[in-house]
Amino acid sequence: MTSTSAGPVLLTQRRIWIIFAALIAGMLLSSLDQTIVSTAMPTIVGQLGGVEYQAWITTAYLLATTIVMPIYGKFGDVLGRRNLFLIAIALFTLASVGCAFAGDFWMFVVFRALQGLGGGGLMILSQAIIADIVPAADRGKYMGPLGAVFGLSAVAGPLLGGYFVDHLTWQWAFYINIPIGIVAFIVAWVTLTIPSHRASKRIDVLGVVFLSIATTCLIFFTDFGGSADHGWGAMETWAWGVGLLLAAIVFVWVEARAEDPIIPLSLFRNPVFLNTTAIGFTLGLGMFAAIAFVPTFLQMASGTSAAESGLLMIPMMVGMLGTSIGSGILVSRSGRYRIFPMVGTLVTAAAMLAMTTLTASTPIWLICVYLFFFGAGLGLIMQIIVLVVQNAVPATEVGTATSTNNYFREVGASLGVAIFGVMFTNRLSENLLRVFTDAGADPGSAAQATSTLDPAALAELPPDVRDGIVSAYADSLAPVFWYLIPFLLFAFVLTLFLKEIPLSHESGMVARGEAIDGEAALEAERALLESRHAGSDGGSSTGPSAEERTEDRTDVRPTRP
Repeated sequence: MTSTSAGPVLLTQRRIWIIFAALIAGMLLSSLDQTIVSTAMPTIVGQLGGVEYQAWITTAYLLATTIVMPIYGKFGDVLGRRNLFLIAIALFTLASVGCAFAGDFWMFVVFRALQGLGGGGLMILSQAIIADIVPAADRGKYMGPLGAVFGLSAVAGPLLGGYFVDHLTWQWAFYINIPIGIVAFIVAWVTLTIPSHRASKRIDVLGVVFLSIATTCLIFFTDFGGSADHGWGAMETWAWGVGLLLAAIVFVWVEARAEDPIIPLSLFRNPVFLNTTAIGFTLGLGMFAAIAFVPTFLQMASGTSAAESGLLMIPMMVGMLGTSIGSGILVSRSGRYRIFPMVGTLVTAAAMLAMTTLTASTPIWLICVYLFFFGAGLGLIMQIIVLVVQNAVPATEVGTATSTNNYFREVGASLGVAIFGVMFTNRLSENLLRVFTDAGADPGSAAQATSTLDPAALAELPPDVRDGIVSAYADSLAPVFWYLIPFLLFAFVLTLFLKEIPLSHESGMVARGEAIDGEAALEAERALLESRHAGSDGGSSTGPSAEERTEDRTDVRPTRP
């Protein structure tokens, strides 16, 4: 591939922070949306008539995100990341408009999937661009601000989502994305001055097609198998399973022969990449299912409003934010990272074990303690795993490796949400039907009441029915946590075999010859001036200082792609 830039970019600290501002804006857009929807979900599914299918809202977003991750990663390595980042922002924003105006449940699910197509790009490209501009040895310090954005969104999102549901309408959870998306697009357009490229090899179209087919079959296979309408013995369930197997076989065959594969099979011969990818996959299985349904538990089982359930998520984000920033700083200072995911998996598993005891009568303060430690454990793992993966591969494969690692984590997340979400909703539907039929409703009326139940409708029911519904939510969700714990413990075992290698001191763009290290250039120019000064009979220089010259060069930007 060849760069279209006029010359290398001078990566001074000022330029790095300017580019980082664009990444912050994109991450804010994506992370804020996910947390807003989490607290608004019970109301959305209640008003659109899809309580029994509410897992689809999360599954559709995760499925779309998972499919496009390797595509964004590979195309970013081949073509450059700037234009792809702008496309992802635009797609996410337009899909938000569609969600706000969706007229029924399944239309809403379609637009959530389109949001996932944009959200996957924002996540992957942000992580890859950081690797482009910051060496691995210093990258931990930049994980802190990204963690701060995620933490801010995770706190502000549930609060905003709860406020919109309680005082406006749930549609405002998507209206708010429109101005944020426009601002993020403008910021990225102006500040994201990184090179683009032209592909020198044939794009792996067949790999993209069969990877998408395999991923889709996988999710439908688990959804159909875990649903009451189909089950694991149904022919249609195993039709998806056969489709998954065939698509996966063809995908591997295609990748082994592709000129420039979307997921190079050589990555799996890298022991560090293989280990971290396995950790991410296993963690995704056990982690995202819990995060997806905790707000529902807080609203319905604990009897809190949407706004209050948003406040109750703050401890989890405070824990995640604190350990994410702290571990990033410590890794940058020490160069050692292996201990953090080891401790993180144990802390997360212990918090999950505590959450199996949740009932409708569990004190709110105790729930907050559990959530704090759950978030603290995750903060020790997520950012560090990305850093380790990027450090273990050549600079030309950073985007591909980052996206492939995230892809398998999201596959795990999709499986976890699909399998455990179906377990939760099936159990919940049965319990809710029993509550309404015990209260004297006929089966048809009970089914209708179950499918349209939301927090507002709950408050209007008679006290005995309301208490029965609260207990039904608690009895349906808390036992599911037991099934998640083994996956977290297996992730801990995998961390014991994680190999620790020295962190690189060269950023991706510098390694590829697309940029010059501004600090190194400053030091070299300073040394040159000092050597000239030493040989000039002690005369003082009248020209500009090295710092002034180097800073002046930061204003000379490469040709805009």
